[in-house]
Amino acid sequence: MAAEIVNPRSDSETGAEGPGTTSGEFFDPAFALHRGGKMAIQATVPVRDKDDLSLAYTPGVAKVCSAIAEQPELVHDYTWKSQVVAVVTDGTAVLGLGDIGPEASLPVMEGKAILFKQFGGVDAVPIALATTDTDEIVETVARLAPSFGGVNLEDISAPRCFEIERRLQERLDIPVFHDDQHGTAVVTLAALRNAAKLTRRELGELRAVISGAGAAGVAIAKILINAGIGDVAVCDRKGIVSADREDLTDVKRELAGFTNKAGLTGTLEAALDGADVFIGVSGGTVPEEAVAKMAKDSLIFAMANPNPEIHPDVAHKYAAVVATGRSDFPNQINNVLAFPGIFAGAMQVRASQITEGMKLAAAEALAAVVADELSADCVIPSPFDERVAPAVTAAVAAAARAEGVARR
Repeated sequence: MAAEIVNPRSDSETGAEGPGTTSGEFFDPAFALHRGGKMAIQATVPVRDKDDLSLAYTPGVAKVCSAIAEQPELVHDYTWKSQVVAVVTDGTAVLGLGDIGPEASLPVMEGKAILFKQFGGVDAVPIALATTDTDEIVETVARLAPSFGGVNLEDISAPRCFEIERRLQERLDIPVFHDDQHGTAVVTLAALRNAAKLTRRELGELRAVISGAGAAGVAIAKILINAGIGDVAVCDRKGIVSADREDLTDVKRELAGFTNKAGLTGTLEAALDGADVFIGVSGGTVPEEAVAKMAKDSLIFAMANPNPEIHPDVAHKYAAVVATGRSDFPNQINNVLAFPGIFAGAMQVRASQITEGMKLAAAEALAAVVADELSADCVIPSPFDERVAPAVTAAVAAAARAEGVARR
């Protein structure tokens, strides 16, 4: 299967029309590009005559089926399984659009699939599910799993996303990865490593504040702790997630147990007083007065899209390094730097899961790509840097072997 960026429609069919049916209504290049979808299926073998047909289908295919029935592991060698990922969503947390449903999520899932192919050489199939029930999602994906070598969960709202990922990984022997959590965390850690290096500090010296206790915020906190950061406090809409709060969900209570060693309480603004790092994955606006109270040479990663929590014009007044989630500012924290290579590496060695060690290895490899060319405007590679995917793939495959989850 080849998830090509293909649009088989003619120029006249893709030209000037928007969502309406009347020709020439208005021109919108986004609608022009998306008309008819962004993907196509392409055969990898020819079917030119009866001999080709007899090999690709009956009777030749029966020999392969019988061999797989006798030795199930052969499915990786004689089908697309070890090369293709299911990109699964229920449409409940799509980009900044929120709960827009499975049909409306499909353009994003198609986009994710072509990014897998473009940046990691991995084929992917978009699957939008007409249910938001956790049990139904787990059961559906588990039943689909024999066709795939990995599962990328996408745009599923918290806190259900945590349980869905956990239950699927416990049940399946292929990697299950919620990119909104772990892809964001890997790229954030890579950029933070380099920002610390640029400002001549170690991770262990830094105190970070994360604005947002959803999927990305929780995963970033976990990976920073695993990487050895000095301390990290996570804030939700009600303030610092701390053990003394009685309104915490199970996920946030667990979060309170391994973060905020300083025992801070109160608001986000209070947490930022003297903090070395701000990481925003929540939206909203942080007052400039709070930014001004951060430590000298602070590191500000304001990643909400399209409006960063701290606009770069404000952040640069106080910070040594500024990163956002936007492509029109330097240091874009973009998940596409992580997930294609992570899946490519995991599937290359037929890993049964993606471990914390594999995520840390991915972050280290990603940081190393630009380690010799660091500047305030370059602490993370561009998504179009051709060194990224090979570096992440190799590091993840090596880590999978070292941790004993590789099967070849």
